[in-house]
Amino acid sequence: MSRIPAALGGVLLATSATAQTLISPEDFLDAAEGKTLSFYEVRSGELVGVEQFLDRSRSVWKQVGEHCVYGRISTPDGRICFLYDNNPDRRPVCWWPFMQGDRLMVRLATFLDAEIQEVRAITSDPISCPGELTS
Repeated sequence: MSRIPAALGGVLLATSATAQTLISPEDFLDAAEGKTLSFYEVRSGELVGVEQFLDRSRSVWKQVGEHCVYGRISTPDGRICFLYDNNPDRRPVCWWPFMQGDRLMVRLATFLDAEIQEVRAITSDPISCPGELTS
């Protein structure tokens, strides 16, 4: 398990430990590809879910208490977007990845009360989805 991958170390341009630095979706995917990331909601500290990045265009997402779903990844306009198979309106969920000091974060790409999540673990462990995976 690693906290922040070395691939993202070069994008830290901020001088303050609490400064926020946007990172490109490509840099985010460089660190995430082939890995499983654990996402925690910043305000509550609660685990939201885990996502396994199968490659640069596909993932498996497992939200706490839910079934696993496949997602298709795209990177429009500096965002990383996921179109999940179980999304009824067929609209992607998009995030802006950024660093806050040494913490890898994502912010929902909306301007109203945007959720922020922190990546607290990056592992090589696959997600366990026994008999649940949909596609």
